[in-house]
Amino acid sequence: MNTAAVLLAMSPEHLLLAGIVVLIILEIAADDSPAALPLSVFFVAAAAAAAAALGFSGWTGAPFPGQIVLTPPTAFAKAIILALAVPVLLFSKEDFGKGAFYPLMLSSLYGVCLLASADSFLTLFLGIELMSIPVYVLVLIGLNRRPESAEAALKYLVLSGTASASFLMGASLIYGSTGSLGLASFAVALGSPGLLPGTAVVMVVTAFFLKAAIVPFHGWAPDAYEAASIPSTAFMAVIVKAGVLVAAARVFGTAHVSEPLVSLLAILPLASIVWGNLTAMRQPGLRRMIAYSSIAHAGYLFFAFLGEGPGRFQAVMFYLAAYGVMNILAFAALPANGNDLERDRLENLKGLFHTHPFAALLMGMAMLSLAGIPPFPGFVAKFLIFKNVIAAGYTTWAVLGLVGSYLGIYFYLRVIQYMFMTPQAVATGHAPSRGIAMGASLLCLAGSILIALLPGVLLAGL
Repeated sequence: MNTAAVLLAMSPEHLLLAGIVVLIILEIAADDSPAALPLSVFFVAAAAAAAAALGFSGWTGAPFPGQIVLTPPTAFAKAIILALAVPVLLFSKEDFGKGAFYPLMLSSLYGVCLLASADSFLTLFLGIELMSIPVYVLVLIGLNRRPESAEAALKYLVLSGTASASFLMGASLIYGSTGSLGLASFAVALGSPGLLPGTAVVMVVTAFFLKAAIVPFHGWAPDAYEAASIPSTAFMAVIVKAGVLVAAARVFGTAHVSEPLVSLLAILPLASIVWGNLTAMRQPGLRRMIAYSSIAHAGYLFFAFLGEGPGRFQAVMFYLAAYGVMNILAFAALPANGNDLERDRLENLKGLFHTHPFAALLMGMAMLSLAGIPPFPGFVAKFLIFKNVIAAGYTTWAVLGLVGSYLGIYFYLRVIQYMFMTPQAVATGHAPSRGIAMGASLLCLAGSILIALLPGVLLAGL
């Protein structure tokens, strides 16, 4: 493959890299320059457009054989994740507007793009670390608002490091049992009898469970989500979650999953669904509630791996798109407040409809979609996953997962009840519809409408 083809295949990554370099130079030349936000939006949007163009053109190839591969589904996966990052950048102006947030976010996005194209465990590990390391700092830069940010970032660092160690050990055992570090070797290990390949598979899956905050490996998520700033929390809940699940989908590929891995992929995600939804009911703060909601949604996503291989990647990416756009919409519509603790309290959403009706309507849509209520995109996403699980013959697990999902309706409806069914006015904050947050909200709203009305178009690309 010639140089031009390599540059074309990796154009999203190159645009992000160019953005990182420009932002670092800008930070050095002019400390806290207000140009950081528009430049970040430009480079991320350009990278998303480049990935979408590659997908629509049907470009297929391996710019680095055995390490990086590009197909239309992987290109569309990059486009979806990068597009989700744009509204996060837009509403970050209320919390940042300038500074280190932007090169850190683009660096993490670069790692996510590598994960989508990875064809070996080496590239996958590089992508995971490039995605994760900047996020530790994103949690920490909320220190001026939340003193507990340092502790939360350390907890995230330690547990994420444990996941990386587990992943590396699993990859080394896969190499020892199959003689290859290609991602296809995971399917070989999955179908091989013996202790060595079985241990390798379990360690790799455990690493993904840790990164995605599956019960009982979820301890870092509530603290990290709560201590980070609103944009950082949105980034972790959506983009980082998407990166981990894309990496898992790349590893599993179309491999058939059999016992005992079926039980591991069913019991722990089911526990995440139930525990995440039950614990979210008791949370007084939005970010901590979203953290436990995210744990439950990670359970739904890992249920997708019980389904047959050909539809696995499609189900995961569609769910991530629907879940991501509604999660970001909830954060973008959240009223601004100079006091971060007050902004996070669910009780301060009481009477929001009477003061800021458009914000309340947007957040209400987001809550209903995350709960999986039709006709919102979240319903279609859950339907697709559980349909694939039933089609694979795991009807009992699908029914249990559906029953567990109904537990989540309570705390989502509690938010709606606060906003629409109480006369108490919001004491602090201003309408998010003013300023750049309005653009982020409208982008998410447009994306949710497209997903709800034209799900077949998205599914066809994946």
